[in-house]
Amino acid sequence: MLRTGVRSELLWTIVVVVLAIVGIVALWPQDSDPASGDPQTSQWRVTGEKPFIAMPPDAELAPLRSRADLAPCPTPGDVGPPPGGPLADITVPCLGTPGTVDLAAALAGRPALLNVWASWCTPCREEIPVLNAYAELPGAVPVVGIDVRDDATSALGLLADLDARYPSVVDTRGTLWAALQVPNAIPTSYVLRPDGSVRRVASPVVFTEPGEVSLCQPDGRAGQSVCGVA
Repeated sequence: MLRTGVRSELLWTIVVVVLAIVGIVALWPQDSDPASGDPQTSQWRVTGEKPFIAMPPDAELAPLRSRADLAPCPTPGDVGPPPGGPLADITVPCLGTPGTVDLAAALAGRPALLNVWASWCTPCREEIPVLNAYAELPGAVPVVGIDVRDDATSALGLLADLDARYPSVVDTRGTLWAALQVPNAIPTSYVLRPDGSVRRVASPVVFTEPGEVSLCQPDGRAGQSVCGVA
């Protein structure tokens, strides 16, 4: 009888603990994609008007921008086709200089390579110097970084440390992430075609040398990327 009572008391204790844990989990705020266990590489949901990345005042960013010395974000040309594709009418802050940029309008009529990255992403840190080396090659298509789920000051600090100069924008509200349908892990690169359509680069997932980037330029005759795409 004594053993039965002890076992019963122990069983009820376990049940109470399990119910308490379930209750805590149910009330825990869900900021990331529940399909992924890693909050740093999971797709996030942006609700309401609260920006996911708060941009500090320009006066605060000025010394960091001066140290990073990024190339200016692209601007629309005098002539060209009207912007189209999934990025049309999306305006985001430029990381390296004050102001905003509409990438679809700024890059309309020409190909580009868009790279989704963040300062906390280790593979991104390894890939950024490769992208910078490619961007400095003669005939390279424009490379534009898209900083996501990050802190703008940390992003500028990393680019300065890596001596990367190509321009980046900041996806403050996750609009570019949603438009590009970014998978649950970064870095992720996209070929932007002159007509505004985009294709995700499936292979390589992370560029390891500038020649790999060169192979992902869109083929002018077919309007397709010559590297693997998803």
